[in-house]
Amino acid sequence: MKIGICGCAGRMGRMLMESVLNTDGCDLSGGSERSGAPIIGRDLGTLIGREALDLAATDDIAALFDASDALIDFTAPAATVAHAAMAAERGKILVVGTTGLTPEDEQALAAAARRTVIVHAPNYSVGVTLLTALTERAAQVLGEDFDIEIVEMHHRHKVDAPSGTALGLGRAAAAGRAVALDQVWCKSRDGHTGARPRGEIGFATLRGGDVVGDHSVIFAAEGERVELTHKASSRAIFARGAVRAALWAQGRTPGLYTMRDVLGL
Repeated sequence: MKIGICGCAGRMGRMLMESVLNTDGCDLSGGSERSGAPIIGRDLGTLIGREALDLAATDDIAALFDASDALIDFTAPAATVAHAAMAAERGKILVVGTTGLTPEDEQALAAAARRTVIVHAPNYSVGVTLLTALTERAAQVLGEDFDIEIVEMHHRHKVDAPSGTALGLGRAAAAGRAVALDQVWCKSRDGHTGARPRGEIGFATLRGGDVVGDHSVIFAAEGERVELTHKASSRAIFARGAVRAALWAQGRTPGLYTMRDVLGL
């Protein structure tokens, strides 16, 4: 399978290229960056500390689509929406790990997925995917007698908050209770907030250092507490999961899939 990487110069982009090269059944078809980026034209092998691959970083995203069976995109919302439209036009698989998407961006992905296979997940870790499924089930079983708080911590450079993974966990918890997350969430608290409303799903966001990603879902009731936690110590787990999703997507009917579909959860 020929896999191209959007945003190949970033930390995730480089790890994605490494993962493609290290996975049986995959070939790296190329990598793209924004127009004017200093790495345009540089060999992708030397970019990740390997021997030259005779593949140069490009700003011609259309050419990368044409050379690939699938693209993996961990870039920015505006770029991802444009890439989804191109994937739909060309019938190419798109694996999306971009966070910070607006509801309108997500609608654009869903529209593109009517014509091609798109896998979209806020987190491609197998462990986080399992955590998401467990969160939905726990919320269903425990009910509103248990308050739900989602705590996440990431490195100081992360730009969106709460994280896409934290919001995904919140959506899972809300689904377990058969409610819409945006009707019950509390993304921050400050000052004299009063008592916590029954059924609220709260978020706490921490930033600092080089933390790859820690997420905890806390179910707290009178006299007991259940905590589900995942801690990532390497971004390589996200890259491996995304490549796994691309391989899984081969031969699927057009649609918008998640990592839970990939794992059969």
